[in-house]
Amino acid sequence: MHWLFNSLGVRVDMKILFVADPLESFKIYKDTTFVMMRELQRRGHTVAACEPKDMMWQRGAVVTAFVRDITLTGEPERWFKSEQTHPAARPQALRDFGAVVMRKDPPFDSEYFYATHLLEQAEREGARVFNKPRALRDHPEKLAIMEFPQFIGPTLVTRDEDDIKRFHAEHGDIILKPLDGMGGTGIFRVKEDGLNLGSIIETLNQRGAQTVMVQKFLPEIALGDKRVLVIGGKPVPFCLARIPQGGEVRGNLAAGGKGVAQPLSARDREIGETLGPILMARGLLLAGVDVIGDCVTEINVTSPTCFQEIYNQTGFDVASMFVDALEAAV
Repeated sequence: MHWLFNSLGVRVDMKILFVADPLESFKIYKDTTFVMMRELQRRGHTVAACEPKDMMWQRGAVVTAFVRDITLTGEPERWFKSEQTHPAARPQALRDFGAVVMRKDPPFDSEYFYATHLLEQAEREGARVFNKPRALRDHPEKLAIMEFPQFIGPTLVTRDEDDIKRFHAEHGDIILKPLDGMGGTGIFRVKEDGLNLGSIIETLNQRGAQTVMVQKFLPEIALGDKRVLVIGGKPVPFCLARIPQGGEVRGNLAAGGKGVAQPLSARDREIGETLGPILMARGLLLAGVDVIGDCVTEINVTSPTCFQEIYNQTGFDVASMFVDALEAAV
């Protein structure tokens, strides 16, 4: 049994495992995983953590991980204390937790891929994993938008240089980006004059070896690249518009963008309410839908952020909404 029930039949005291980056690397003033943990602890649940490298699957056995049972201290520097001085002090079967929350940051590389397979095996053994491992593999964050043509601008996915040049000739002002980029890395804008288009294509597609996404430039980026969070199939009522600074065309916070929280527009809400139930049905409890103007540009599912920025500016407790959805899902 993963949890207890109180006299009202409400589950209490779940043990939640976070598979995440090293706790010592967290910047808790902005980290989303941190506020998830804090809200869970506030409600009486217990929290444990491990890294993907701590998971193990041996022949004839269940998937286990070396975990640390942690308590949040409320202090800004030494923000947690651990019952174990080293994760190897306590191996634990993943199926023994009330829920396993996968919060490892991108990139989605081969090790991330293998981690999803271990997590999926743990699911077969009875673990409840969020987001669902298969869904993480099936939703590459840039490619996933192509499933919803009614919500995206002109977009091309190809390796072919001639295809890209034809797209540029048709649309004039374009954005090129690698499918595996994150945080705004590797994004180029080419205007009507086509300056350096050939060189940029060579850089991104590695002479036809790598696939590139090309999109018509959306001038609404000046108003921000909006992160619309969808939790439990429903949109959070506020988004975070990440506004490019200086001469940048990238709004990503990691690229220096300024985050401004604002209520969802009617179009933002339509997007969230349409995509939400679809994503939830696939096991995506939390997704971050990126919207420029009226167009979806990415669907982030690996480790969506912006909980703290929205709460700090609007007072809407996104972490509470997430934990509500997590409790309901398990």
